[in-house]
Amino acid sequence: MSDASRLLGLEGLAVQRVDSDAFGGRVVHVVTADESASACPGCGVLSVTLKGLACTRPRDIPYGTTRLRLIWHKRRWRCKEQLCPRASFTESLPAVRARSRLTTRFRAELGSAVAEQQRCVSEAAAHYGASWPIVHNAFVEHVRVPLAAPLPEVKVLGMDETRRGKPVWAQNLHTQRWELVHDRWHTGFVDAAGTGGLLAQIEGRSAAATIAWLNAQPASWRAGITHVTIDLSASYAKAAREALPNAVLVADRFHLVALGNDMLTGVRQRVIRETEGRRGRKTDPAWAARRRLLTGHERLRPDSFAKMWNSLIDSGDAGVLILQAYTVKEELRSLLSLAGTNPERHIIRTHLDSFYQRAAATDAPEVHRLAATIEAWWPAIEAGILTGYSNSRSEGYNRLAKHQGRNAFGFRNPVNQRRRIRWACTRKYRRASAVKTTMPG
Repeated sequence: MSDASRLLGLEGLAVQRVDSDAFGGRVVHVVTADESASACPGCGVLSVTLKGLACTRPRDIPYGTTRLRLIWHKRRWRCKEQLCPRASFTESLPAVRARSRLTTRFRAELGSAVAEQQRCVSEAAAHYGASWPIVHNAFVEHVRVPLAAPLPEVKVLGMDETRRGKPVWAQNLHTQRWELVHDRWHTGFVDAAGTGGLLAQIEGRSAAATIAWLNAQPASWRAGITHVTIDLSASYAKAAREALPNAVLVADRFHLVALGNDMLTGVRQRVIRETEGRRGRKTDPAWAARRRLLTGHERLRPDSFAKMWNSLIDSGDAGVLILQAYTVKEELRSLLSLAGTNPERHIIRTHLDSFYQRAAATDAPEVHRLAATIEAWWPAIEAGILTGYSNSRSEGYNRLAKHQGRNAFGFRNPVNQRRRIRWACTRKYRRASAVKTTMPG
């Protein structure tokens, strides 16, 4: 191979000459320099009978700031094998596959631009001067094998939903009824305690859809799951109990704190409406302290806490009721803060009894509903405190999913959306796998 061929970097092609076009670009004329190109694709026998000449113009990676155009002067051969169905064929090489308008490395560059550089398809298509379908197909080919690999072993499985967009409805031609084609929700399955990332996404957030995906996985993989972390979703709880009966259900602590804050906000809003006959205003002590009420006690400065407490005490019975709800919320936070400290069960029970006593001492129905929720979900809540597991990984991947949607300016195809999201949410696992395969021994 000549020096010019080596500089071009296309195996099996030799540079014949280089011209300049009228737009300041380079036109590179190449010829075949590999004898294996004359092998019939049907039978593999080398042909020696020339049928004619052909000329193709495959697209290649841009060279610097100037446009580079390839013109491949190739030959068309006849296949003389009697049993071969091919009568004739044109030369092809691994660097430029048959019937391809792109070189192999250019197609790989397009796929890498979307997959590895996190560029949207339309932006990569405009940069490289290719069409949207070509860039998208290159991305699909780039991620097809890694995403089709078997799922890694998972000990703690996280399940959570994320909104994918608007629902899509279509009218059934037979029944004339409108049916849901694409749900507005996606359910994600996450390795909540490892590096497996986002394992899969399915359409919908019902128990039936979740159970169907879990049952489709190998029994050995499901048997390795010891815990399932969820928010307070009855659908996911039902799916975990039916499809993973040996796994321990864990309730996420973040959502429990959010329930406590929602309870306190509901009490504050109801009290102001009942006492003032209107919504809260900045002159109301409860409304002025609304942010401090939702802030953890340990995060408030002593003077800020004293100001909030005294102003609500001075406002009368309404302020006292709000402070009672505040203490219930703080007792719940104190109970949940035991997670990760390897607490003994009697310590957990002591904090739980303190929470129930605070809740029973107030007449607010919002507080009683919160206590009933804690009682109903207590086995899953206690498992979260004892193990320290949470569903934070799922929430983090939901943020990445939304970022991918903004990066792509929205998705119309749910399959493309799930593919892009899962590729973005398995980067850490792929890097760890690559390091593991390259380590000696």
